[in-house]
Amino acid sequence: MTLADPAVQSPEPATKSPRAAFGQGFVLDTYYFAALSRDVKPASLRRYELLGEPVLIGRTRAGQAYAMRDICPHRAAPLSAGRLVDKPGEGETVECPYHGWRFRPDGVCAAIPSLVSDQAMETDRIRVRSYPVVESQGMVFVWMTSDPRRPAEPDHPPPVFPGAEGEAKLVEWMDFDSHIDHAVVGLMDPAHGPYVHQQWWWRSEHSMHEKAKAFEPRDLGFAMVRHAPSSNSRAYRILGGAPATEISFRLPGYRWEHILVGEKQVLALTCLTPITETKTRITQIFWSDHWVFGLAKPFLRQGVRAFLKQDGGMVNLQNEGLRYDPALIWIDDSDTQAKWYQQLKREWAKSRAEARPFINPVKPRTLRWKS
Repeated sequence: MTLADPAVQSPEPATKSPRAAFGQGFVLDTYYFAALSRDVKPASLRRYELLGEPVLIGRTRAGQAYAMRDICPHRAAPLSAGRLVDKPGEGETVECPYHGWRFRPDGVCAAIPSLVSDQAMETDRIRVRSYPVVESQGMVFVWMTSDPRRPAEPDHPPPVFPGAEGEAKLVEWMDFDSHIDHAVVGLMDPAHGPYVHQQWWWRSEHSMHEKAKAFEPRDLGFAMVRHAPSSNSRAYRILGGAPATEISFRLPGYRWEHILVGEKQVLALTCLTPITETKTRITQIFWSDHWVFGLAKPFLRQGVRAFLKQDGGMVNLQNEGLRYDPALIWIDDSDTQAKWYQQLKREWAKSRAEARPFINPVKPRTLRWKS
């Protein structure tokens, strides 16, 4: 896409501009990663919390994924505690466990069992909020709108990730006690590695040296253009050959590293999904057709868990300071990616409020730092 792609625009302005301050609010009118497709089984009803909203994600017996607000409008029981039923003339519906009210996958009420034959009621005027769902590359994405009272159809698809082919080889996740903004900038921070991640197979503060990486704008984000990994990044050596990697970020919270070693590839995707204002789920997913991946999988799983645990521990430490709401200092060049994220978030909110195309504020640039 171009930097001002007309396909990424709002058909009508929202009632008010979403908050865009750092550490507040969410990027709205976009798709968030919710689950792996393989975890949403036919006839299943699974409860999630996305952006502070209870969301039921289910799948019909025919295989169609859907999502609706996980609250029955009658007496507020969670619909995910009910079951999927198939009644004549109704098709498959979600049955509330409290009074048996039934809702189609699009959220429309199909039946209220307590009504008697002469009690006229237009049940189809009762609706549970539904959320657009797209399945792509083995993942379930849910569209979170800025205005539930006037939901518009999604005007752009979820991202497509190079190398996400077939079944994921490794999946790990952890919930961080953090707003998604702090989780995102922590993820893209290039300077914390030698201090937070001190494994023998990674790098330490004693092996730090200057880096210079070229960046360029990409669809709703930016990328560190393809390059040879740094000489002090020991983990890449197990791939052999001459690996070349590209690291990308895209709103609302996707970071992926695509590594090529000849004709083989590795994709490391990190999805950041806000659960609430103060809790974010970090899901790391790996695909690869490289033969080394099978041998190194137990080692890699240990490493991923260690990284998540170390980052989570640092988030807890950071929260000790953040609760005093201090002013934060952002420096060039090591914090430039964090500043780009904030600019992207502000521009997204502004473009939606003004019903105009999104204009990527990131410009091509080479950043330098030590790590």
